[in-house]
Amino acid sequence: MAARVEAIVAKFDGDKGQLVSILQDIQEEHRYLPREALEKASQLLNIPLSQIYSVATFFRAFSLEPRGRHLIKVCLGTACHVRGANRILERAALDLGIEAGQTTSDMAFTLETVNCVGCCALGPVVVVDDTTLGQMTTDKVVPMLERYRQ
Repeated sequence: MAARVEAIVAKFDGDKGQLVSILQDIQEEHRYLPREALEKASQLLNIPLSQIYSVATFFRAFSLEPRGRHLIKVCLGTACHVRGANRILERAALDLGIEAGQTTSDMAFTLETVNCVGCCALGPVVVVDDTTLGQMTTDKVVPMLERYRQ
């Protein structure tokens, strides 16, 4: 892990001002920000670990806990909410056996909520990994999950 963090930091020429980008790359590599990786980044960038944790916890896009192979984000913005996003979230949580903010025990899925994904006309919207699924209904939740279980 240390060698990979060294390569990521080197990619940004050890520039402390690129901390967010460095953390994004570390998270892309591991699907979360492992403590060991943050300690190594702290050492390489000569930034206090507390400052790195401050940035990592400020941005909701970062996770200090391991995430599943598939990240499911249910939009709960106003347009999605009025079109039934809460029912979609409940259906996904029921089928996965977890609550929003949790990861399945097999590390296959992490279920999260977001305030807006910026495509309100398609609401309700679910984003799985990098795929935006619009006009989602509760009937579409189980088939969607089955596609990603394979």
